[in-house]
Amino acid sequence: MAYKLITQVVIVGSRVLGRAFAEAYKQAAASSQYQRAQAKNGNGSSTGKISLGAGMTLDEACKILNVKQPNKGEPANMEEVMDRFKRLFDANNPEKGGSFYLQSKILRARERIEAENRPLQEKAEAEAEAKEGWNPKIYKDR
Repeated sequence: MAYKLITQVVIVGSRVLGRAFAEAYKQAAASSQYQRAQAKNGNGSSTGKISLGAGMTLDEACKILNVKQPNKGEPANMEEVMDRFKRLFDANNPEKGGSFYLQSKILRARERIEAENRPLQEKAEAEAEAKEGWNPKIYKDR
């Protein structure tokens, strides 16, 4: 009698787990399909930019740091950005009576501008290296 009860519990439990896994798989597949469709339509963004730019636009970041928004294809003046960042970040230090929220917004604004500038700086460095030529450092043994 006891073996019938144990067998029924095992069978019912495996059915429940099987259905739960099947439903989880369906949801994961639907989510994946939705993300692919969003990326194909241009509404999504790459994973690297999601963490930095999902909540803040470049315009908003420039307004927070009070710097001029760079023209399309031109890098921002990072010396000015860092100068404003340091001044505002220190002014909003919670230990000095500032706001942690504002301090985090200032940090995110700097990161957003840096993320926007990084590809432009890499491109400029690559062009400078191509213009200069490749000069390998060769060390000769004595």
